[in-house]
Order: sequence, then structure tokens, then C-alpha cells
Amino acid sequence: MLRRHLLLAAAAFIFFLFFLRRSAGDSPVAISCRSFCGNITVDYPLGLRRGCGHPAFRDLLFCVNGALMLLLPSGTYLARAIDYPYNALTLHDAAMATCATAGIGGAGGFVVEPWRAPFLSPSPDTAFLLLGCRGVRRHLPCGDVAGMGCDSYRRCPAWEAAQPCCAVSYPTVGAVNLTQLDCEGYSGAYSLAPVRPGPAAEWSYGIRVSYSVPAEHDESCRRCEASGGACGHEPAPPWGRLCLCGARNSTSSCDSGERKP
Repeated sequence: MLRRHLLLAAAAFIFFLFFLRRSAGDSPVAISCRSFCGNITVDYPLGLRRGCGHPAFRDLLFCVNGALMLLLPSGTYLARAIDYPYNALTLHDAAMATCATAGIGGAGGFVVEPWRAPFLSPSPDTAFLLLGCRGVRRHLPCGDVAGMGCDSYRRCPAWEAAQPCCAVSYPTVGAVNLTQLDCEGYSGAYSLAPVRPGPAAEWSYGIRVSYSVPAEHDESCRRCEASGGACGHEPAPPWGRLCLCGARNSTSSCDSGERKP
């Protein structure tokens, strides 16, 4: 009798596994590219895993010992937060001067690769205060940016009275390249409307960076996700967009007959 019960239980378990496998085969793939670094979620159009996210942001973010780092030609920045509703990243540069510190040297500024620039750029409400600049200063469009400027910054404890200062927005200069601008260092602060910035000691120091992709890319991504796939790209040139569907991928959705290995 015991043997019979064991055989029936084994048969039921095998049937259950068969049913589970068959059901999984009929359901959407539900591939995920969502990653986590520390307490930060990394999701489309950004990505940490190879082939995930929009190709414009490939080889951009890295998780190092639980810290999310952003790598650009001008240096490596700590990503403190990702604001998905507003498509923005908040970055910190350890070599950047603030109201309390003069900076530790070695700052490169903020420079984005030309091919990536249409998709990634500091927001207009980020003020870059160029410090100790020489000959090129007279050619720069200096002035307050989003209510932040050198007049307020000069009251900071770390300020050097003889040090030139020029506040600019990123769009007016195209790139904050301290070597080309012949500057000794820089500071960055951002303002979140409708909050008006107060004294420099109360500013939010860092770089607020906006990211974007064309609207049609977002639409194709939604179709891909609705079919159970994840939005990604080819792992090698020409970096074409893909819908990741598991063992085989698609150029549009996991429901499409078109597949790419």
C-alpha cells in the first residue's frame, strides 16, 4: 500500500513538472534588464548589463562596490540618484570644489562624447562656476545661472579672493573642459524649480544631467516590453536596437516572427 502511494505521488509530481514547463513555454518570456546598484534601480533607457538599455548609454554606468559610477572622457562621477519621471541623473565629482572645500585637484570638468551628446547633457539649471581661469575668461558668457553665480560663491569659506570666477551654463559653452578653458578647477550646483536657491552655503552641489531618447524609440520599447521582452541593443557595432526575448532576440517584439540570434 505504501509503495502504491509513493508511485502515485511520484506520478503526480512528474505531471506537475510537465504542466509547469508547458505553461512557461506558452507564457511571455518576461526577460528583465532591470538592475540594482546599492539602493539605485537601473532601468531603461539606462543599463548595467551587457546589451541592456538604449545603445546611446552603453558603457556609461558601472557598479563598483555598491556605488553607481558614470564614466566620461572628462572623468568618473558618482551617480547619487536617477530620477526616472524627470529623466535626470544627479552626479557628484569628488574633485569638484564646493562652498566648504576648495577641491582636491585633478578635476577635468564635464565633457560628453560628441556621439552621445544628443542623448546626455547637463540640465540648464546646473551652474558651472569656473575657477582660476586665465586668458579665455574674457570670451566666456559669465553671469548668474538659475539664480546662482560668483557673487554669492565669493562669500564661501573656501573662496580665494584673488581667484577669478565665471559662472556659465553648459549649453552656452558646449563642454566644461578645464584644460581647454585654462581653469584651475570648477564647482557645480543645481537648482530644482520652483525652489529658489539661497546663499551658496545652501546650494545643492553636483551636476544634474538630463538624458533622453527619441520618442519612436520609447514607443518600440513599450511594444517590446508588452510582449514579455526587454529593451536592449546589439553587443557590437552597429549597436542596433533589439527586443531581448531569451535565447533569440527580435528587432521589434517577442511576438514578431523576425528573430535575431
